[in-house]
Amino acid sequence: MAKASVISLLSLFICIFSSLSFAYASAPAPAPSSNQQMRFEVLGHVYCDTCRVEFETSISEPIPGATVRLECRNRTDEKITYQSPEITAGDKGNYKIQVTGDYEESDCDVMLVKSPRADCNDPTEEWRKARVVLTTLDGVSGEIRFANNLGFKKKEALPECTKVLTEMGYFELQKELGSEAV
Repeated sequence: MAKASVISLLSLFICIFSSLSFAYASAPAPAPSSNQQMRFEVLGHVYCDTCRVEFETSISEPIPGATVRLECRNRTDEKITYQSPEITAGDKGNYKIQVTGDYEESDCDVMLVKSPRADCNDPTEEWRKARVVLTTLDGVSGEIRFANNLGFKKKEALPECTKVLTEMGYFELQKELGSEAV
């Protein structure tokens, strides 16, 4: 009986210490100290809105060489707390912005600056920006932040847009155009 109690007690200790070891091993890394700067990498994509609908479709095209900028503004007084240099998108329209620092008290947005394409340089509405969180103090962990895709619009929609949008279930257009929608 005493031998069974010792074995049970030993098993209990092993389980407790294993659980503690597992819990501490999977705990997130502590936030950087005040003298250590946080680093973030903002990733995004710029496209040509070939249908002028302000969202990507199957016939949207990437815009290599498009320029974007990241800007953070204090929520209280709207003063700029960070502004990146202008960043040029790569050959598939993708960009990467390196940011150092914590911007918990700021709203940070990636915005379009210019398009290298003369046929696709009409920016989407000014209020369409890609908001990114640049702090780890609100529960979002990791260094990589993904911005929503941003697009420039063509001067005129491509003829095949009607078919593409109808296939996507864009019913408002189908009701307006009737039999022309297919």
